[in-house]
Amino acid sequence: MTVATAKKMTFEEFLNYDDGTDYLYELENGELIFMPSESEINQRIAIFLLIYFSQLGIPYYRLRMKTEIAVYSRMVGVRVPDLVVFSEELAQVMQNATRSLILMDMPPPLLVVEVVSPNQENRDYRYKRSEYGARGIAEYWIVDPMGQKVTVLEWVEGFYDERVFTGDEVICSPLFSDLKLTVAEVLQG
Repeated sequence: MTVATAKKMTFEEFLNYDDGTDYLYELENGELIFMPSESEINQRIAIFLLIYFSQLGIPYYRLRMKTEIAVYSRMVGVRVPDLVVFSEELAQVMQNATRSLILMDMPPPLLVVEVVSPNQENRDYRYKRSEYGARGIAEYWIVDPMGQKVTVLEWVEGFYDERVFTGDEVICSPLFSDLKLTVAEVLQG
């Protein structure tokens, strides 16, 4: 849901925006986009993946849920993915941050995971794909409970190479070669 505003909001205005609630918003081409509460299955998938990556040995301080990421679209915008894996370098930069926001001048995360919500397919498959690519994010997962698939996008020579996994296929992650996780396990939530 887009929040009606009289004019396009700048990135600086977004950073200072406070409507007195704990609601999350994304900034898309100057428009404030309300982030509705996640469905139960989306929350379960994100938490499952958080725990799984932790068990793979990724330290807790490199795993985040609902971290804001500044991105380029037509204007600087902000996305709020379901799960983010920081590099060590980014974790160091973020260590004393007062807000969980990855700015444009910071290193990109290693991995961003979006769990598709109903009626949000275009945002996750199209818009965020190009925005995360422009940030140079090495790997982007689109977990789609409705489509019963996981799409793994690997940043190669300026574009994302795409692999789609379904059913009992083991997800192949270029960054995490120790991964032994099937799509069915992820989607069971």
